[in-house]
Amino acid sequence: MDSTFWHDRWARNQIGFHLPEVNPYLQRHWPGLGLASGVGVLVPLCGKSLDLVWLANQGHRVLGVELSEKAIEEFFQEQRLVAQVSQRGSFKVYQAGAIELWCGDFFELSREDVAGCTALYDRAALIALPTLMRERYAAHLQAIAPQVDSGLLISLDYEQALKAGPPFAVSDDEVRGLLGVHWRLSVLEQRDILAESPKFAQGGVTRLEERVYRLAPL
Repeated sequence: MDSTFWHDRWARNQIGFHLPEVNPYLQRHWPGLGLASGVGVLVPLCGKSLDLVWLANQGHRVLGVELSEKAIEEFFQEQRLVAQVSQRGSFKVYQAGAIELWCGDFFELSREDVAGCTALYDRAALIALPTLMRERYAAHLQAIAPQVDSGLLISLDYEQALKAGPPFAVSDDEVRGLLGVHWRLSVLEQRDILAESPKFAQGGVTRLEERVYRLAPL
């Protein structure tokens, strides 16, 4: 899976992963992290998520990273925000108020780029990547953001052999193996959402579990 795959998905508007509302898990569990206003939040593979606006409205500075320039431009258009655009290394950076969206490859981010972020919100990054890229993602995240000590991660788990990703299945054991070295992980909520996901059911999937993890310091 390379950048062409995601550019094509956005070009064809095949963005079933995009939620037309703020993620309810985020609204339910983020306040429990007890983060102060002004904390910087890193949002990898952010798309044009409405979660970015919600986080900014909680008083956070938001740094989203997204490969698709189309997604970023649509975000600002749909939110009726006028962004200032600048170039920072290989990234084209769009900024409006407390929201910065960096257009480029997540794996090119440096520690300096995300130094102002001490919280993480991952709703769609880990589950968007195949196995080897998940390992690379987790290693890079921990290398560039050792200062991150709080956050939420949302995962999806099902029988991968029954349906090709993305979104990919990531088991509880894998989540803990990838991220448990750096953070203490606790499951805040777990739901089987198969009844709400007809494409999975039609594909023969018999369980589709979403898990919400809280990330905290070890």
